Amino acid sequence: TGPMSSECLGNLLRITLSAEYFENKYLSLSVVDQYGTAWELDEAMAAQCGYRVTHSTRSSIEFHASALSCHSHLEKDVFTVTIQIKASPAPDMSNATTHLKSASCHYGLWSPRELICGSNYMEVSVRREVPQSIKDFVQDEHEDWTLVFPEAKAEEASIWQIVFHQPEEKRALLVSNAWSAGYGLNATDSRVLLRVPYTAAQVQLVEDQGITFSVLRSSTFYKYQWVILMVDTAVACPVDGVDYTNKTITWTVPKYIPPLSAGVTSFKDVLVEAGVDLHKLSAKEMASRKYVLLNELNAIMMKIPIGAEGGYYKTSVSNGQLGAKYSINLFLEHQWEDSKWGLTKHTIIKEIETPFEQAEVTITYNLNLSARLMNVTVGTFLPDVELVNLTIEGVAVTVPEAVQHGYLIHRTRYTNGSKAYVMQVSLDAPSLKKEYMREDMRAYTLNVTLTFITHSSSETFVIPVIAVSAVKDAVLPSARGFCDGRNLHLIITRGNVDQNWLPFVSDWHLTPEAAQKYNYSLRDNGTHLAISVPFLSSHVNYEGFYTSAIKASFYLTLKDGITLAQRSDFSVSCIFSPTELIQCLPNGTVIITAIKLVDDEDLDTALLVLRDRQCKPSLATEKTATFKFNVNTCGTSRKFNGTAMTYENEVLYFRPGNDTPMYQLKFLCSYAVEQTVDVRYESKKNPPASIKPGFGCLALSLKLFKEKSYSDPYQESEYPVVKYLREALYFEVELLQPKDSRLDLNLHDCWATNSPSQDSLPQWPILIHGCENNKDSYRTVLHKVNYSLRVKFPQHLKRFEVRMFTFVQGTTLLQE
Repeated sequence: TGPMSSECLGNLLRITLSAEYFENKYLSLSVVDQYGTAWELDEAMAAQCGYRVTHSTRSSIEFHASALSCHSHLEKDVFTVTIQIKASPAPDMSNATTHLKSASCHYGLWSPRELICGSNYMEVSVRREVPQSIKDFVQDEHEDWTLVFPEAKAEEASIWQIVFHQPEEKRALLVSNAWSAGYGLNATDSRVLLRVPYTAAQVQLVEDQGITFSVLRSSTFYKYQWVILMVDTAVACPVDGVDYTNKTITWTVPKYIPPLSAGVTSFKDVLVEAGVDLHKLSAKEMASRKYVLLNELNAIMMKIPIGAEGGYYKTSVSNGQLGAKYSINLFLEHQWEDSKWGLTKHTIIKEIETPFEQAEVTITYNLNLSARLMNVTVGTFLPDVELVNLTIEGVAVTVPEAVQHGYLIHRTRYTNGSKAYVMQVSLDAPSLKKEYMREDMRAYTLNVTLTFITHSSSETFVIPVIAVSAVKDAVLPSARGFCDGRNLHLIITRGNVDQNWLPFVSDWHLTPEAAQKYNYSLRDNGTHLAISVPFLSSHVNYEGFYTSAIKASFYLTLKDGITLAQRSDFSVSCIFSPTELIQCLPNGTVIITAIKLVDDEDLDTALLVLRDRQCKPSLATEKTATFKFNVNTCGTSRKFNGTAMTYENEVLYFRPGNDTPMYQLKFLCSYAVEQTVDVRYESKKNPPASIKPGFGCLALSLKLFKEKSYSDPYQESEYPVVKYLREALYFEVELLQPKDSRLDLNLHDCWATNSPSQDSLPQWPILIHGCENNKDSYRTVLHKVNYSLRVKFPQHLKRFEVRMFTFVQGTTLLQE
């Protein structure tokens, strides 16, 4: 059949444009007259000229033309209509292809009066009759006519003017003015035609038997030779009369319409027929479709079940909600005889559309675990719906673009013409939200919004799709723990559910900043989370204290980053030596840390004391208390046993009003006499220079500094300085005078003695000829001197580092 097909339906022609051929095309439709001129069709022209463009059931486009339309070519009993279709892929109609279609139809015998009530116009055509006496009269000259009636045409037969009969007045319009006002006028050898748009100014709404009619009362004047003749061209069409009850459409049309029966004294029904889409239906066909046609005394009534064959459902959108309307194109032909006109044929074409009825959209989904796909079916929809885009995580993408986001979409058609859309979504798609449920279960949530469009009305609507499926593929985090004698370590291997889980110690969120504050180590590389905490720290639990062992544990919880729900618990427990709690320094200072066991919830570490209750903690946390004191204070007892001196004390906790301690931690320090030494060093200001042979006077200073930065020297009040064996001593020699940048200070020999006298014995060389002593177990380290605010001439200073040592003879400690 090609892109277009035609069909003759009495005095009407229908041309159908193929939906498949013109799919996704922009169209321009024109009517071609007998001279080959194409007139582009719009709504106003269609109503004036007897055309109608509409969408059919399958979204095809239908063009209807009346036999007496403006551009019909009439020859004998045949009328021919030619249309031109331009189709383009672009809205500006560029690169358009042109299609022509001509169709001819026989229109049969005309009744004296024929009325058509179309969807967009009313049409009346009446037989033009001329009295015999007028026919026999011969006009002398055409000029005589035009002098009398210059408005009339010079043709033998033509319409001159039309008079509208309105309640308040009569108004006459010449043909040219009537045409400009939107009326369609035509005259053939045998007929006079008037076509009226429903929106014309002279149309009145008249109610009869409860039905509203569009009515135009008019008389049309036409000339024949030298005579002006008049015909009644009144027309009336029902605009309502449709009722929807009990899933049934009831269409009522009164038989006797006053404007059409004015002056009539007798009335007789001749024929009542009805049909769908301009096709007449027999009584048998109507019964099979459960149609009912009633020809009653005063009215014709037609009943159609909603959803019956012959009509169709089309998608509708109301306030964003999806729904449907049932549409059916009925027509009724009523023929009657009366005393005025003889036979009248009244054809009424009625496009009926039921009210909006909301529709529910079914969404089903299932899993294909072997392919790791979630299959979601959305529908069913009517054929006039098309999916245009998806909104994924707030971004709208077209159907082809959705593949890049892990969405594969195809359309499923059913035998009744409806369809559904199936989405296949990869479980690994980034837009799928994955949440841990329990044990080895994860919930996969698809949240996408689909946007659809209807073909006929170009309305859009959206359907949110939320699908949740549980899958047994959860991998929980696992952990291993160990200790290295001073720290507890916990290494957590991430699973596939804990990307947003956060580490907590009880209710304390362990962030990198918080870990740094407590001197903890926290590292997270995405696959592993590693935590290290010192044995003595605020978040370690002490669960057992024995003579030779302390049980310490560190507990970590992973919580949901949004809900803070507890997800996984991990812990590491280790045995530490009690010696980790005490430091016995060679200078007689003791540092002891008492710990609070988990069972001692009521113990306040700040209230712990030593034997001398005036000795309180120098530092107290929730779980520890640290004391720092000298062995000769705080009630410390001592015992000498040959080569060792043992000091003993206790950490105690007393309840108020009770002298019996409820907590008692006994500790002791034992010192070997030969392992402790006091080093006394006395600094003298500007000592007299010891000058080797040469010229000039030099002022030198020798200072001992507390740290490698050489920023804080020991003051005179701090001597004698006590140092431990092998502890670093930082010396600085400076040339004080003269301050001459040309001078460089070089150290030749430096040595240590066992007394303040530089010449006393024994001696030990520290620098020899400006170099370190290679016989030293711990060699002297020379430090570079840089310019600073304090150091104006770096060449005037020399700095070196010496490890603390003592003089011995055999195994005997030498003293001054």
